[in-house]
Amino acid sequence: MEDRKRKRTSGTGSGRRSVKAKSRRRKKQNRGRMVFCIAVELIVVLILVLVVGWNYGMGTQLFDWIEQMRKPVVKELDISGINSPYAVLMQVRGGRVIGEINGEEQMYPASMTKIMTTILAIENLKDLNQEITITNDMVADLYVQDAMQAGFQPNETVKAIDLLYGVMLPSGAECCVALADTVAGSVSDFVTLMNEKAEKLGMTGTHFSSISGLHREDHYSTAKDIALLLRYAIKNDTFREIIESPYHSTSGTNIHPDGITFYSTMFKNLSDTSVIDGEIKGGKTGYTSQAGHCLASFAEIDGVEYILVTAGAPGTGNPHIDDAVKLYNRLGESSSVLYGR
Repeated sequence: MEDRKRKRTSGTGSGRRSVKAKSRRRKKQNRGRMVFCIAVELIVVLILVLVVGWNYGMGTQLFDWIEQMRKPVVKELDISGINSPYAVLMQVRGGRVIGEINGEEQMYPASMTKIMTTILAIENLKDLNQEITITNDMVADLYVQDAMQAGFQPNETVKAIDLLYGVMLPSGAECCVALADTVAGSVSDFVTLMNEKAEKLGMTGTHFSSISGLHREDHYSTAKDIALLLRYAIKNDTFREIIESPYHSTSGTNIHPDGITFYSTMFKNLSDTSVIDGEIKGGKTGYTSQAGHCLASFAEIDGVEYILVTAGAPGTGNPHIDDAVKLYNRLGESSSVLYGR
């Protein structure tokens, strides 16, 4: 009797093991089928993206993007030996920081602030050709603060697009105020939008209290945060067109019937935009006595874009621009090594 019980028990255990083994095999097969199905779905989605993109005239951009993904890029660069005590060098593609000096330390951004002012205005204005009148109230404080201005006068009616160029090229504070009032109703409400945007972009070391970058103790950022901001902003076609412009002539106004011609504060101090195997494409300068000389710029080296933000450069002349030329040339040399030149 006991022998029969042991046999039945033994047979039952063997059966259970067999059932468990079959269950494990089925689970593995199901996982394999799931992975295969997901892979097929991804391939189908990619094909659809390519087909739709091609039909909408985006084929060239798509293949350019694929080609960019294949390009070798410099992954690390020594950026020592420059004038600026704060610096970050970042790949535009992917946002990888490949060189930094105190990149996450607090500094004063000066007029690099205007990158945020400009991109927010572009994103919130419904019509970039709408006309905006500059009032006495908008500019009264600017005269007291001795803020840099583009040249528009009280009671002058200006197109929004010309104000945007006025912010970025000659660094006009009156343009900042006119855009802020139009977008948000007041400068203080526009500052709130700036800080909300900074939070969305992951600018964790930044707090804005000025729309133009005039010095305030509670107006600060980091080189890395400004790089994140510029990386975001240059994805916008209008912003990119503005920041890449050496100069801009405005439409005629009621006070300047022939318009005004602005010149970029970076390009006018940059004798040659060429660097080794590339070109400096655009940038926004900044300066206050507390912030030192600042520059947020981007360049294309061997078909790959990089962003460089420097701040706090002391002295006279253009130490911030000298830093940019030096580091972009150094980057070009490293890129040449990658390409075997």
